[in-house]
Amino acid sequence: MILVTGATGNIGRLVVDELLAAGATDVRALTNKPEKAALPPQVEVVRGYIGRPETLGGVFDGVEKMYLAPLESTVGEVTAMAVKAGVRYIVDVSGPKDSWWAPVATAVEESGAAWTHLSPGEFMDNMLVWAEQIRTTGQVRDGYPGAANAPIDMADIAAVAAKVLLTDGHAGKEYLLTGPETLTRAEMVRHIGAALGREIPLVEVSHEEAVAVLEPAMGEFARWYVDGMRDLVQHPQEANRLVEEITGRPATTFAQWARKKADAFR
Repeated sequence: MILVTGATGNIGRLVVDELLAAGATDVRALTNKPEKAALPPQVEVVRGYIGRPETLGGVFDGVEKMYLAPLESTVGEVTAMAVKAGVRYIVDVSGPKDSWWAPVATAVEESGAAWTHLSPGEFMDNMLVWAEQIRTTGQVRDGYPGAANAPIDMADIAAVAAKVLLTDGHAGKEYLLTGPETLTRAEMVRHIGAALGREIPLVEVSHEEAVAVLEPAMGEFARWYVDGMRDLVQHPQEANRLVEEITGRPATTFAQWARKKADAFR
């Protein structure tokens, strides 16, 4: 039995689909609202939320492996419950030990279960923060157009999670997952424009104005995010091929993602 936590979340829902597509037959999906989950009928749906461990009674019974959505506040208690119930292997989305999500990785390692950490770079879906600007003004006001990284499609993270849950040889490894190419923010805007069939001007703004532009969507994280953009001008993130090496299929390009999400920008 494989348990998928956060089974209606952005990545967890996709993990369920990937497991089923790969032929998994014993999948249990944890969701806070089973009646609205619209999960496939062959999945065992259970009610609960890892943010409220008191709702998890019996959820881990009979479970051998688990996909763990990242939630720092309760990860220690949840992993302890899982291991006590018999879970032997945990695949988590977290981050390197010097990152924001390091406590998740640490708690999983300290639980006593075998583990694999999936440490993705920036999600391509983060660029949906530009959607409102593009829809209403036809342009993007953004800081540091030369900032470059290798964003990843969440569908690829889910595909990796399913693969490592279903195959051997991944325990004790941390996979730093990226998309297949390093792109500047200006190049990403051009790809979105190509998906829409028109040019989208990128207007470079100051550091402080970039923070102000993002604050409505990101709140207190806007400054941290723009500080990171500044660093990526001098230190671009290098892309790797781990998604393809693990799953056996090419990782999604930003151009493909932009075409898939084009309606969000129209």
